[in-house]
Amino acid sequence: MTTNDVSNQNETQEQAAGIPEEEIQRLIQALHENALRALRFKFEEDQVDGQVLNHEVYGPIFTYKVEVKDGHKYACGFFMRELLNTFQNNEDPALWMSSFFLDLMDAGGERLLPMPPQSEDEAKALIDNIIVPYCAKTIREEFPDEQVHVDLDLNEQHGAVLEAGFTSISDGNNVCALPLHMLIAHHLLNRDPAEPIIQGLYRIREEHGLE
Repeated sequence: MTTNDVSNQNETQEQAAGIPEEEIQRLIQALHENALRALRFKFEEDQVDGQVLNHEVYGPIFTYKVEVKDGHKYACGFFMRELLNTFQNNEDPALWMSSFFLDLMDAGGERLLPMPPQSEDEAKALIDNIIVPYCAKTIREEFPDEQVHVDLDLNEQHGAVLEAGFTSISDGNNVCALPLHMLIAHHLLNRDPAEPIIQGLYRIREEHGLE
């Protein structure tokens, strides 16, 4: 079993050890400003603002809000590691960032960031009643011609995880897993919690020559 790369968002913090705090803050500020410019370029007729919050587990979290002409507001958040990767390697970072907001707009209504669960019971209900059923349905719909195993498991390194895999692949790596806390984090940032697992499953298919 492998755990998807996004489970290691705090890697950025670890890699930053030894780098002067001033340099880290300059990098965060530059990244934030680049992201704002990218979104304002794509939504030039709308109001765009954002902020950077520091999470004890994931490090800097970059959140942005787009208010369109009809007054509806849409918010989405990003991890520092993925923004760095996007601005360094993606040919069109503005297109990548704006796509998340366009998906929210296409869903109708307005979408601000959800309220975090206030207790363990609320977190468990969010996982059991909303996130896991949604992920299972979305993952299986993505691979309609495959029998996909989706279930909760306990990983020694990452704790409770949601894992998904292809029953038709019996040799080598056939499962992708994401810690439950990362599923909640994606949900709270208005990001699709099934997406990183689906990406991991496509990589598995590529490794086995199925794509």
